[in-house]
Amino acid sequence: MKFLLLIYIDPQLRQALPADDYDTLMRGCLQHANALQAEGTLLMSQRLQPPASAQTLRSRQGQTKVIDGPFAETREILAGFNLIEAADADDAMRIAKQFPWAAYGSIEVRAVDDLDAERIRVGA
Repeated sequence: MKFLLLIYIDPQLRQALPADDYDTLMRGCLQHANALQAEGTLLMSQRLQPPASAQTLRSRQGQTKVIDGPFAETREILAGFNLIEAADADDAMRIAKQFPWAAYGSIEVRAVDDLDAERIRVGA
C-alpha cells in the first residue's frame, strides 16, 4: 500500500531552532530518506516552498477565484511530503515516527487510493 506522509511545521518552532541544529536535523532526515529510498520504502520526497508563494484555486457555481497564499488558516504549514510504500497503516505510522519533524509540527499519514482502479470504475 502507498501512504502519503504530509509534513506540517510550526514556523515559530522552526525559527526558534538554531541554524546548526536545523542543519544537523535536516542532514539526518535526508540520510534517513536516502536509506528508505534505497530499500524501496520511500518512493518520492519533496520540500515545499513557503505558503506565501502559494495560490489557491476555488471554483463555485461557474465562478473561479485565485487567492494568494494557502486557503486554510492554521498555525502549522504544509512544508513537504513523503510518498512511501508500507504493508499497512501501522507500518506507515512506524515509518512516519522515524522522521524528526513531528517535534516541530505534525506528520499526517494518509493512505493513497488506487487511481487506476478508479479509472477502470468510471471508464476513463
